[in-house]
Amino acid sequence: MADSSFDVVSKVDRQEVDNALNQAAKELANRYDFRGTGARIEWSGEEAIVLSAEAEERVKAALDVFKEKLIRRDISLKAFDAGEPQASGKAFKITGSLVQGIDQDKAKKISKKIRDEGPKGVKAQIQGDELRVSAKKRDDLQATIALLKASDFDIALQFVNYR
Repeated sequence: MADSSFDVVSKVDRQEVDNALNQAAKELANRYDFRGTGARIEWSGEEAIVLSAEAEERVKAALDVFKEKLIRRDISLKAFDAGEPQASGKAFKITGSLVQGIDQDKAKKISKKIRDEGPKGVKAQIQGDELRVSAKKRDDLQATIALLKASDFDIALQFVNYR
């Protein structure tokens, strides 16, 4: 019998993020406490999001609105990396980016965790920006998924291609 396996990835559904951004923009346009503050949220390139407002606390509140919309759409906040408010002329801006893929350092930490604490016979291979985990028994894979969900690696993990 062949080994069973699954992939550990860190990907964000761009359409869901776009929907969350549009909902946040609508709320910023309609809420009374954002009127006259110039609060805006928009894409800047493919992976970056820019929030701007005339006051620092308003841009932070706009960021909170956007994070709330991300949570409602089941997108982990670990997948969105927001910077600090920066003064830009008369306005304040926060630039955030979507975190996609697992970098080499994090992949090594994850595979070390699987080797050290996971069930015997479970192997993890780094393949680009994802990790392939394989074992003879599916129960061992289930235990490995539970172990990784309980651990915190500062990135949003998804488990795909379970076979």
